Amino acid sequence: MSDPFFQPVSGFDLPRFAGIPTFMRLPHVGLDHPRLRDVDIGIIGVPWDSGTTNRPGPRHGPRQLRDASTMIRAQHPTLGVRPFEKVSCADLGDVGPNPADIQDSMDRITDFYNAVMNAGILPLTAGGDHLTSLPVLRSVARDGALGMVHFDSHTDLYHSYFDGTMYTHGTPFRRAVEEGLLDPHRVVQIGIRGTQYDSEDMDFAKAVGIRIITIDEFHDRGVADVMEEARDIVGQKPTYVSYDIDFVDPTFAPGTGTPEVGGPNSYQALQVVRGLKGIDIVGADLVEVSPPFDPSGGTAFLGVSIMFELLCQMVPSF
Repeated sequence: MSDPFFQPVSGFDLPRFAGIPTFMRLPHVGLDHPRLRDVDIGIIGVPWDSGTTNRPGPRHGPRQLRDASTMIRAQHPTLGVRPFEKVSCADLGDVGPNPADIQDSMDRITDFYNAVMNAGILPLTAGGDHLTSLPVLRSVARDGALGMVHFDSHTDLYHSYFDGTMYTHGTPFRRAVEEGLLDPHRVVQIGIRGTQYDSEDMDFAKAVGIRIITIDEFHDRGVADVMEEARDIVGQKPTYVSYDIDFVDPTFAPGTGTPEVGGPNSYQALQVVRGLKGIDIVGADLVEVSPPFDPSGGTAFLGVSIMFELLCQMVPSF
């Protein structure tokens, strides 16, 4: 029987516009909470965008995502999964970043996630810009290199920006491969598109064995075929999932810092996550929601809908 403590507040008991917002109306369980070790999946906010190189704003993402997530209900509409009855989920709060120091912030993020991992909790992260994934992976992949399914319009595989700046939202997975956090032969990047500085990132991917599925190939083949290949690439070993909201076409997700036209629609944005079925997901993130560019809140609601899909795919791990 599910633990009543970990059940989300129902909209039948308290209107969704009322109360203190937590992710999906779950209980807030901080790292010092006596029930921390009872949590199976923890949702964590990382309000930080110091890796952003153009339009800032994802530091405000977790707060808007929490607010939008009050509309998430208890049951998946097509899978029939009721995740909150199968596993104990909680909002673990936010990592407190240092907005003036990238390195210190990354250390703070990794330390926070080390505590989460030590408690035996699978992390589901709301960013934050995409550099967030690197310090998270430093904790989640501490026992060995992971596979990764990466949904994005950009590879984030560049060596550096601005004559040697190594840590931006365009470099996290280059660093993750170099640091041995990702097994490049078990990494697939889906939806890549847009104009390019050059081919450096693509050349690196080819050299180390990362599979890139461009948006043209994605549209030509369709979701089911692409996701079948993605499952084959990562196999049955532990895998991380990273989902940049700019994977989705800006018609459906305008609230992001680096939008690229020609992407999937909002239904395909959900379908690709359902295509992760059977993968051993040991952590996941949804990043780059930028509230200043999301006046209607539609991008945030799509973002938390994707997070719910990810949560449902993480449940079979228990």
